[in-house]
Amino acid sequence: MTGPQAAGNPARENLPFAGRRALVVGGSGGIGRAVALELALRGASIVLHGGSSAARLKSALEELEAAGAEATGFLLDIDRPSRLIEQLPSLGRLDILAASYGPFLAKSLSETSAEEWERLAILDLALPGALASALLPGMSSRGWGRILLFGGTRTDRLRPYATNAAYAAAKSGLASLAKSIAAETAASGVGCVLVCPGFVDTEYLDDAERTRLSGLSPGGRLLMPRDIARPAVDLIACEPCAASGAVVSLDGGLP
Repeated sequence: MTGPQAAGNPARENLPFAGRRALVVGGSGGIGRAVALELALRGASIVLHGGSSAARLKSALEELEAAGAEATGFLLDIDRPSRLIEQLPSLGRLDILAASYGPFLAKSLSETSAEEWERLAILDLALPGALASALLPGMSSRGWGRILLFGGTRTDRLRPYATNAAYAAAKSGLASLAKSIAAETAASGVGCVLVCPGFVDTEYLDDAERTRLSGLSPGGRLLMPRDIARPAVDLIACEPCAASGAVVSLDGGLP
């Protein structure tokens, strides 16, 4: 594991996540990076997972260090949940999980292969589920924990999808996961919230896709990662976590 280590800061002791450690899966870019920063600004120390880009991971860790956070990071190209689950013992105590990693696929049902169905179901649904299963016992035994999950655009409820049904099906399943976590841990001080973002401007969009999605967005403007991260982290920062089990659409009024 590599990354900067920030010195302790007495000014952070009164923040809501002071003394808590957060694992941000998919935290080196996009919404995940913004979530990591928001968690850090509220006092959490960060364990940052990046998929493949050492440069993005280094940049994200430097940003966290500049914010006064204690942060470490690691790269892991995840093709199955067990690859990350096997790493968890080496990461130490984890009080917060933010799972913002998962592939997108824009294909009709007739074009989607069995291998693509498997990959989306495994990484968009089974991965956050397996992480929750692995981390919940420790969180519950300590009497505190937070899990923040990220669905897809407009997957806050069941809808038809003509161009990305496999992706949407996997992401829609996260609603059942979030509510199940909330019900199982209601008496244990653990909370789980699922956020479904709208169209967000990240480094993963090319110019053509940015233009297309802007035309579909309310007011013709894409949301920024921080527009999603700030309210999402606010929801899990409350004590007690009254929003546990909620499926929250943060899309700026997308019809």
